[in-house]
Formats: sequence, structure tokens, C-alpha cells
Amino acid sequence: MRTFIFACVHNAGRSQMSAAFFNQLADPRQAHAISAGTQPGTQVHPVVVDVMREVGIDLSSAKPQKLTNELVTGAEMLITMGCGDECPYVPGLQREDWPLPDPKGKDLDAVRVIRDEIAGRVRALLQSKHVNTVN
Repeated sequence: MRTFIFACVHNAGRSQMSAAFFNQLADPRQAHAISAGTQPGTQVHPVVVDVMREVGIDLSSAKPQKLTNELVTGAEMLITMGCGDECPYVPGLQREDWPLPDPKGKDLDAVRVIRDEIAGRVRALLQSKHVNTVN
């Protein structure tokens, strides 16, 4: 099983959306995604829950979690969310950074744009890493 980690600082927006799209699209027999943060928030941003619900993904019970060494053990890749110097670094993992705006405090339309950008990036990642999709 191949594991991909999506990480940002608070694990309350971009990384949650990314992992959710990955897990919806990827063949679960091949790969799965985990989202985490270096300083996890207390909940996923409500606007993120709302825009993901629009595309059939329920993040209402998702909880931000801390990025730990145990969590990344055996992972193949770390994808960070444009958090600059605060982005996590894990030695030994292939890393890619997606410079995406933070959805915190943004209106629905702005977060939809971020969501759709993430969906496209996840599809491209799955293709580039030769992960079969179910949709």
C-alpha cells in the first residue's frame, strides 16, 4: 500500500481537501492519503466542509491531526500546501509543494476556486505516480 501525506500548518483546509480527493479518486487497493499538520487546529474550517459537501465529500467528522514520525513511517511522498518556512520537512520522503492560498477567512466562492485547483492537482498527481483511479 502506497501512502501519500498531505500536510500544512493547521490541517484544517487545504491538506484535508487534498487527502479527501485523493482517497475518493485513488484505487484503495493501491494507495491512500493521510492529512496532518505541524500545529493542528481544533476543527476543519466550516467553509471547507461546506464546499466539499457540494462535491459529495463529507468532512464534517474529519479532525485535524499532528504530523508525527509514526504517521509518516513508510510513506512515499509528502505534499505541502504552500506554507513557506512553516511547511513540514520529513527526511527521506519525496516532497512536492503546492503553493495554494489558505481558505481560512475566505468566502465560499474563493474556497471553491481553491477546492477545484486541489482536485486538478490531485488528479495530476495520481496520473504522474501511476496510481489507478476508481472514477
